[in-house]
Amino acid sequence: MVVCLVCLGLLAQTHQTLADPAAVGTGFAAYAQRNFQAAQAHYREAPGEATVAWKFARACFDLAEFATNKTERASVAEQGMAACQQAIARESNSAPAHYYLGMNLGQLARTKGLSALKLVLQMQREFTRAHDLEEQLDWAGPDRNLGLLYLDAPAIGSIGSRSKAREHLTRAVELAPRYPENRLNLIEAYLQWREPNSARGELAALEEAWPSARTNFVGEAWAASWADWEPRLKKLKKKVEAPPKSLGAPRTQP
Repeated sequence: MVVCLVCLGLLAQTHQTLADPAAVGTGFAAYAQRNFQAAQAHYREAPGEATVAWKFARACFDLAEFATNKTERASVAEQGMAACQQAIARESNSAPAHYYLGMNLGQLARTKGLSALKLVLQMQREFTRAHDLEEQLDWAGPDRNLGLLYLDAPAIGSIGSRSKAREHLTRAVELAPRYPENRLNLIEAYLQWREPNSARGELAALEEAWPSARTNFVGEAWAASWADWEPRLKKLKKKVEAPPKSLGAPRTQP
């Protein structure tokens, strides 16, 4: 369960977010497949180019979201990891290569059960390296991913830390305040930490930026993300706007 929480938290954060099974029938998986094939063709033509390699790795991560079994997911993720490792061998300071290596490690972790714990440490290392090199990457993706890792991992026996999660999730919002995923994650964290006033403030800011996001993040590449963001927003609004749970009537003396 611990590893599942870590991985599910991590994989909520990119432009191709986790989609439900019904999403496959709407064309999201088909788009990911086409994008993967195009990126793979470019990579085969120029495997020595770091940019081509990390773009293929990004396509691997996206396609792995729609894998129908663990074997398929692991196979695609490992291709992405290998591409990033080759890119890093040539350009050690390639922030996207470190970033998408971490992303594909996350996909691989979803197939490993408890043995995935060591992969979480590798993910932390790669996202930290990407952060140090280019914190604005993928709409503050390194901070976003680190925040989710620290949020979902246990504090005992792993890297879990509320203070670090808060630091990175809030920093992601500071760096890319109009990217919906960043505020959605922070609101969910505030609710988990029982900080409704903070969640309410972030929700107001998110709703204000929502129309602008609708005009900025458009097209087939963003369809899966909106399929995830829209229901999350509705769910969070209900939680934030719900009245506090009653403590019950005071007891009276007989």
